[in-house]
Amino acid sequence: MKVLVDTSVWSLALRRRAPAHAAVDELRRLVVHGRAGIVGPVRQELLSGIRDRAVFERLRDHLRAFPDEPITSEDYERAADCLNICRAKGIQASNTDFLLCAVAERARFPIFTTDDDFVTVSRVLPVRLHRADQAPQP
Repeated sequence: MKVLVDTSVWSLALRRRAPAHAAVDELRRLVVHGRAGIVGPVRQELLSGIRDRAVFERLRDHLRAFPDEPITSEDYERAADCLNICRAKGIQASNTDFLLCAVAERARFPIFTTDDDFVTVSRVLPVRLHRADQAPQP
């Protein structure tokens, strides 16, 4: 089963000097097993703000190994609904976070993140989180 990987995890792993972190190790396992998934808005967040053209192109080319999971009109509508549901309960997150939740819900994929906003959101929305400390070891 695919796991949708949030920007927070990709960012940790893609740093010039990736830190020793359980999330980085788990992302490596997901990649090796062909289970790491990405959506276009996460790809955009990862590539945004890179000033050096060569670094941008290198990262862009590296990420091309991971095809985008499809996003439908219904996913955008569900993301807006998720935002409204959470806002009514005083919970905030980004538009990209809610879109990731909508895609994950439809596709029945868990979300892998280090962003605590998803923990709060998962108490209200039907999303599952993938945790590095719960992942099966090979």
